[in-house]
Amino acid sequence: MSAEENFKKLGLTLPPAPGPKGVYKPCLIDGKYLYLSGHGTVQDDGSLIMGRIGDALDEKEGKMAARQVGLAMLSTIKANLGSLNKVKRVIKVLGMVNCVSDFKRHPYIINGCSELFAEVWGEENGVGVRSAVGFGSLPDNIPVEVEAMFELH
Repeated sequence: MSAEENFKKLGLTLPPAPGPKGVYKPCLIDGKYLYLSGHGTVQDDGSLIMGRIGDALDEKEGKMAARQVGLAMLSTIKANLGSLNKVKRVIKVLGMVNCVSDFKRHPYIINGCSELFAEVWGEENGVGVRSAVGFGSLPDNIPVEVEAMFELH
């Protein structure tokens, strides 16, 4: 099945594609590669999920926040490319986790985004290389920020 068919089968909705909150482009195409700037936890109503993991949010809520970031990224792809089918595969994901200093399960949190990508593009094309790191804060006190690189058809 195509990425669009896989997404439809999941029964999910996309939040509005977020615009830049600074001097940068949300996405950039260079040859056969699509780069997405860091995305946050934009919900369907445009509001943000906020809070630090290990304080205001637990691990499960953090993982769901990362999935929501993935949905915001899919929204940016659709808004700028017209279809998720134009993405051939995920190349790299960088996940940033706003967490308390003794938190150690950053990869678990970012799995929320990575698992979504695997569901959309399949295990072979939806899983790329990845880093998952902790931060003392993120913009607007969002719990997760993710940036990614994709290969286009």
